[in-house]
Amino acid sequence: MKSRAAALAVAAILAGAVLVLPNHPSALGWQALRVLPLELPVLLLGLLATGSRRAASALAAGLVLLVALKLADIATFAAFARSFDPVADLHLVTAGLQLLAGSIGAAGAALAAIAALAALLLLGIGLSAGLRCWARAGRSLPGRARAAAGAAALAAAALCVIDLRGAPADPPGTAFSTRLAAAHLRDARRSRAALSEFRAAAAADPWQARDGAFGGLAGRDVAVVFVESYGRAAFDNPLYAARHRRTMAAGAAALQAAGLQIRSGWLASPVQGGQSWLAHGTLASGLTLSGQLRYGALLKSPRLTLFDLAREAGYATLAVAPAITMPWPEGPELGFDKVLAAADLGYAGPPFDWVTMPDQYTLAAFDRLAPRDRPLMAEIALISSHAPWTPVAEMLPWEAVGDGRAFAAMAAAGPAPREVWADRDRVRDHYGRALDYALQAVLSWAALPRARVPLLIVLGDHQPAGFVAQGRGPDVPVHLIGPPEVLALFDGWGWTPGPEPAPDLPAWPMAAFRDRFLAATGAGGDGGS
Repeated sequence: MKSRAAALAVAAILAGAVLVLPNHPSALGWQALRVLPLELPVLLLGLLATGSRRAASALAAGLVLLVALKLADIATFAAFARSFDPVADLHLVTAGLQLLAGSIGAAGAALAAIAALAALLLLGIGLSAGLRCWARAGRSLPGRARAAAGAAALAAAALCVIDLRGAPADPPGTAFSTRLAAAHLRDARRSRAALSEFRAAAAADPWQARDGAFGGLAGRDVAVVFVESYGRAAFDNPLYAARHRRTMAAGAAALQAAGLQIRSGWLASPVQGGQSWLAHGTLASGLTLSGQLRYGALLKSPRLTLFDLAREAGYATLAVAPAITMPWPEGPELGFDKVLAAADLGYAGPPFDWVTMPDQYTLAAFDRLAPRDRPLMAEIALISSHAPWTPVAEMLPWEAVGDGRAFAAMAAAGPAPREVWADRDRVRDHYGRALDYALQAVLSWAALPRARVPLLIVLGDHQPAGFVAQGRGPDVPVHLIGPPEVLALFDGWGWTPGPEPAPDLPAWPMAAFRDRFLAATGAGGDGGS
């Protein structure tokens, strides 16, 4: 009898722990155990009333799925500052395993995945056995007792409904897990509806019927340079601001000495913490790509990207993508004539952990390999400031870059990712150093003497992970760099002269950039105001 009571108690505790498990990293802690889950008496009394083993097994499976959903929420909140979307985010599981493999090796990533699946399986077995104990206990109860258990379960369910509807009543607990599941179901329906609206917007492109794109540039080259994980925190967070301001000021002075100017603004990225390609696609298409389903819908739509329109205006279009190590069939669909992926850039040095090559090499390779037979519209996606932020590269004299072997000593220096990521303060320090290197590389490269001086659009793709950015929102800096007569095309934008955007300057949605840029640089440009 005592062993049976102990089994029932353990099962109740385990089910209760699943129900009170938070879905946000900031809520993880002992305080979560003080919450009374209103669903728990519904489940246990319901099993006593029905005595159904099948119901017990189904409830166990549902609770395991709930744990998986909460863990997915915790991961996406930590990485991207949002909850997990089962409709659009399943690809992130594969992407996360690839990133983990780049940090701890394929074997380590495989073991971690196996361990996670084994833990969920063991949880399911334990819950199923424990909840079946409750069902067996119900079958041994007399009819009146089972009826009373059913009535009590219905009463507990009524409290859950009051909690779900936000009624004025204050039940002694919360139906948090039920609210969470309901919210995810609601969001899944909204995601599908929003995707339909997005497809309609992608098909209705005002620039499909307009001429004169890029006419005001008179054939000048344009390069869009994305700096990985370069967000507003670079200027707002005291951990990073002083270092980056020094780098930006020195870079601005070098640009001025080269006869160039810099203007700066803010853009609100559609993503935070990762998924850089969604920011790239948003800037190019003028549509907000907040998830992979929208990205796929864009690729299948007739929407014209900046690179499509540049090609129609007689430009060669090029993507420089050192992070791409596998086939990338999306390139032509985004408007690129040519893609220079990692294997195409001629790098002979060792990788910097996940980072295939340092940014200075990428920029030097662009200068060497870019086509010059006609005007060029390029996108360069830099990656030195991508996690895990170790080892951190250092600048070389440009003439010493060569084929990249000069970076070998740097790639072998510094702590391993597992050492850095064991300490959050150390992670933040390495992030700041890696980002500062990326900014040094871009600004130094922008000031190099050239026969054909391009218009540069330098911007961040997204903020770093939340614990690194420390809650600074979705804004990223954006800089226009070029000769004064070219930057005059953008006088109507009201952006800040210099390398740092004014803190109170309104941020544009990143999706607004395409049309405003096209308006400013069109044959009869209006400043893009």
